[in-house]
Amino acid sequence: MEHPEETDTLTDRMPLDAGDTGYGSVVGPGLSGGVGGSEAAPLLIPEPEPAVRWRPLSKAELEAVAGGPWWRRLRSYLVVLFWMAWLAMLATSIAIIVTSPRPVATPLRWWQKSLFHQLQPNMEAERSEGINALCEQLPYFKSLGIGALILEGLFHKEPSPLNVTASGGSLGTLPQIQHLLAESNKAGLKVVLDFCKLDLYAAGNKPTNLSAPVENSLQFWLEQGVAGFAICDTDAAYSEKILLEWRGLFREFSTQEEEERIVVVKQTQDFLPSLRNTTLVDVVMRSILPTSPQPLSAQEVANAIETHLLTREQETWPSWTIGGEGPRELKKLLLVLMMTLPGSPTIQYDEDIDQTQNASLNIGSSHGQKNEPSDTHADKEKARRAAVALFTSLSSSRAREEALLYGSFTFLPFNTSTNSFSSSSSNSTLASPSSPTTLAFLRSWGCVHFLVLLNLGPEIHALDPAWAPSLPEAGVFVSSTGMDRLGSISLSTLELQPHEAIVIKLFESGSYS
Repeated sequence: MEHPEETDTLTDRMPLDAGDTGYGSVVGPGLSGGVGGSEAAPLLIPEPEPAVRWRPLSKAELEAVAGGPWWRRLRSYLVVLFWMAWLAMLATSIAIIVTSPRPVATPLRWWQKSLFHQLQPNMEAERSEGINALCEQLPYFKSLGIGALILEGLFHKEPSPLNVTASGGSLGTLPQIQHLLAESNKAGLKVVLDFCKLDLYAAGNKPTNLSAPVENSLQFWLEQGVAGFAICDTDAAYSEKILLEWRGLFREFSTQEEEERIVVVKQTQDFLPSLRNTTLVDVVMRSILPTSPQPLSAQEVANAIETHLLTREQETWPSWTIGGEGPRELKKLLLVLMMTLPGSPTIQYDEDIDQTQNASLNIGSSHGQKNEPSDTHADKEKARRAAVALFTSLSSSRAREEALLYGSFTFLPFNTSTNSFSSSSSNSTLASPSSPTTLAFLRSWGCVHFLVLLNLGPEIHALDPAWAPSLPEAGVFVSSTGMDRLGSISLSTLELQPHEAIVIKLFESGSYS
């Protein structure tokens, strides 16, 4: 039984304004009231969780993770993957090197790498200053890239050209020659004595064996340090039996490769008389131009050059010299040709590359000096510097480029019937299609090609793009007769100036050799 007092107390605690919400309905803050919303409303609102910020692992945590099995497996996989990739690249490189065609370098002898300089110092007593001046120029010759000297005119034909150890016409020159040989060895230049057209044997008869005077004389000069001897193809010494005996004598003084003694044969005929044993002759000196009583025309020079380019002999190492006399405007062009042909070039005395420019020097070529128009001192100095620059450029290029030393040779004839060379100037006169005044050839070694272009005519010519489609289109100038060609060039835009020779180093696509 309820007590009245307790009922009143409960009634007093109930709110009087509960309204329609019903019993137990509590409307939370921000929530709409009602029967359905009272049960879904949370009784407690959770506090928002703080944002988690990234932070690097500490040293202790990193050491703990690195020592785990998962990280150890990952490191092992990475190491194995690296070595497998490295071995794959190495195997690919070896396969490319083995399968790629490559030229085989030919070991060259000292005379095959040398540039010869042909001189004729007069050794007469009253003009003995010539030999002293020549000795002073030896270091200068070496700086130009010259490696050997061929000395002409040192001996009289009568009474005996080689008997220098006894009284004779050349006895007074012996100390001078010995001094020249000693100075040449100091400068690093080899000396070849020229016996061409000297009657070494009695009355020009073909000897049956090496005579004692000749053997003694050869041995004497070999002991003085002479690097070899030059003879003509018409001399009595040019026989297989005599040259074989000379070789036996040379063997005693050729203990090392750089000391090997050589035999140089000057070819004076259209065809060199053949020897069964071609190894008896080391160098054959050939002239590009034939001898003529008067200077050759540009057309004759072009014909002579084309003949030599088409009929080259491969048996013996050639040494090219200019030989005959061509037009003066082709002098530099012939130098470029001689320095880029296969073989060892032989230059003759040239006042433009003479260091002293002293007219009193008694040093000349075997063909003598020609009367030339007088120029001013400034013009002569300018011409001399240009000649020295051209010579140095060609000499240095030949010394460092394998393609110019022992690269293959390819003659590139122009299709004159379709005007593969076309004039690029409206002021120039077109040459007749049959005029072979434009010549070219290629020296190649591996992926490197040297293109030599010769324009012997007085017209300006431009290359026809269809002339040689197999050639690389881009290249860089190496040298030119005017020494005014620099930088890269495209063959499609190249123009040849009159009487100009150009040497261009071509590059195949993707090659930077």
